[in-house]
Amino acid sequence: MDGRVVIGALGIAMSLTACVSLAPGADKVRITKSASDVANCSAVGNIKVPGEASGDVNITSATTQFRNQVVGLGGNTAFVTSTTLGMPVEGVAYRCP
Repeated sequence: MDGRVVIGALGIAMSLTACVSLAPGADKVRITKSASDVANCSAVGNIKVPGEASGDVNITSATTQFRNQVVGLGGNTAFVTSTTLGMPVEGVAYRCP
């Protein structure tokens, strides 16, 4: 593969992951590590920031991606089950009253 193509593809990938904005409502998502905070809520899906398994998490956008996934699943609260450098990267989205 031509080196210029690889560099160009990497540049595009980096620019796409570096510029993640909050989805509408994502700023209101509550993030918690306490199971009691979601005891009266309904689970709506699992959250996983892309790249977490390989350790390639973009720390600057991890929380934004995490919040966006909660909203995308119809939730308003996130229960964090795993962090990387203090940023939530895995969890469960909940819909709470």
